[in-house]
Amino acid sequence: MAAQQPLPNSQAPLDVYGGDEVSALVLDAGYCHTRAGFAGEDVPKSVLPSFYGSLKTSNPDATTTTYRDIFGDECLYPRAGFEVKNYMSRSESVVEDWDAATKIWEHMLIKRLQPDREVPPIRDGPSEPAADGDGDVAMDDVETHEKPLAENPLLMTEAPWNTGKAREKAIEIAMENWGCPAFWMSRTPVCAAFAAGKASALVIDVGGANTSVTAIHDGMILKRSIQKSPIGGLWLSQQIRTMWDSNEPKVNVVPYFMIENKTPVDAGAPAQAKLRNFPFELTPSYRAYEEERLLTEYKESVVEVWRGPGRYLNPGNEELVKSQPGRVFEMPDGANQMWREQRYRVSEGMWDENAAFPNPDGSAKAQTIPELIKACLNAVDVDLRPNLLGNVVVTGGTSLLNGFNDRLNNELMAMHPGMKIKLHAAGLTTERRFGTWIGGSILASLGTFHQMWISRKEYEENGAGIVEKRCK
Repeated sequence: MAAQQPLPNSQAPLDVYGGDEVSALVLDAGYCHTRAGFAGEDVPKSVLPSFYGSLKTSNPDATTTTYRDIFGDECLYPRAGFEVKNYMSRSESVVEDWDAATKIWEHMLIKRLQPDREVPPIRDGPSEPAADGDGDVAMDDVETHEKPLAENPLLMTEAPWNTGKAREKAIEIAMENWGCPAFWMSRTPVCAAFAAGKASALVIDVGGANTSVTAIHDGMILKRSIQKSPIGGLWLSQQIRTMWDSNEPKVNVVPYFMIENKTPVDAGAPAQAKLRNFPFELTPSYRAYEEERLLTEYKESVVEVWRGPGRYLNPGNEELVKSQPGRVFEMPDGANQMWREQRYRVSEGMWDENAAFPNPDGSAKAQTIPELIKACLNAVDVDLRPNLLGNVVVTGGTSLLNGFNDRLNNELMAMHPGMKIKLHAAGLTTERRFGTWIGGSILASLGTFHQMWISRKEYEENGAGIVEKRCK
């Protein structure tokens, strides 16, 4: 990048998207977080939770109630009539609420990534009323003038099972609402493979809402190979809750915001904490969001994946763990205890369905990661399998669990003895969490990619259906 010389003034500027000079935006929406930033950068500039607040405000005359949507971590604090919602669907990780999606994306792409634009004044001021005709023309003039992303091509990512209708809706928003000059839609596993520098790969994406395993060949998704399962970060949280409920003593989930002060206590002793009193009622959705933050911290600092030998439930393994040092975790209310064998047990359901705690809602057992990989590889041509197993890309925030890669490697070696298996998992946590965004950023900043964009002209000629034809 640094080695590139700026064009001399005498030379005419290039009239095409000149690769790196394009100020393209990359937007990667997930169930837990939405990431946005400029192509060519190594991390997204703006990362927001996909959860947003909906604030209930009653007018003074108390006849109408309006809801105001607010976005960003800093807005999610306890207040009256405050619901926490998500614009994505929990089971599919695709957009469910388009109005909220448009608002949150505008907040990220326009408010957070664009400089403040001055609104051109209409006439000299309000003092001289324009003639009717002129006034209208001036307004139209402003409308054509003010499209917030008129200079930024936009690359968006989507789940591989996204519907055609949703893709058309996305290009409509980009072209009609924001006036983007060019648009492209890329599948998340393809971007994750590009971030790892591979055109063909077996992408294992372990995210918040679900886990997917997809085979990529020459930058194209093999449609039949797409496998997904609800085993992800939120599923793991549910397992932790079940374990805490059955624990002796039972662990109470009290999120940080409810604690006013606490007294340190010994391990296993009941907590001594004073809870805050709020003069209004807290909504269950806000409480659940805050509890999830606590569970996330527990996952990051305590939970570990059993690396082997064999499965965790094999005889003798539990005794082995009990003899090893554990991890202490202190809850927000001061209660603390040492976690030994439980921290392996809770994540084992990802690999061995017999080890999973039963879901309280009685739902069926989810497919484990080895089963997903098996189903994915069985769906592709035999000749492609060795190449895929030699290029396994691991991405997604939940794959950062301690011991995850070791276990994955052991499982793959047990499933395919004698095959060369190579895992590619980025060492930096940001690269693993933002893998898809980084792949999109690399793709949109390539000089050779600028002929791929769907231009505004193409969109106007063919309508929204163009995205189905072009973005395979």
